[in-house]
Amino acid sequence: MQAHYTAIYGGPDTSPMEADDFAPPRGDFVVLEVGEVAVAMGGWRRGGPEPGDAEIKRMFVRESHRGRGHARAVLTWIEDSAREAGVTRLVLETGEAQPEAIALYGSSGYTRIPAFGYYGNEERSAHLAKHLT
Repeated sequence: MQAHYTAIYGGPDTSPMEADDFAPPRGDFVVLEVGEVAVAMGGWRRGGPEPGDAEIKRMFVRESHRGRGHARAVLTWIEDSAREAGVTRLVLETGEAQPEAIALYGSSGYTRIPAFGYYGNEERSAHLAKHLT
């Protein structure tokens, strides 16, 4: 994932986070495997611009496994997990250099919101949200 970000943005994602951010009940994380190969991942952690928010982080699908529905499966899992934990809205930041990601979120009901968080001042960022209730 970081190699992909470096290729399209010129450097890795440097937003601060710790593995504990994803420990229930503060968050959750999933890795999707095909056979014994990890092909997709993503998670959520509590926090965001409004009370009840959680932020989607580290959504990624290996290039060799894209176009097979893995991203949508991980996103559905994230939404279900967050909803079960009482999260009322999921927010995220992605880059304009990732039009496929923006299209996935848009087709899943996410809409643009004002910029927030670590990349709030980054012109190449897209900030999106979806209410879960």
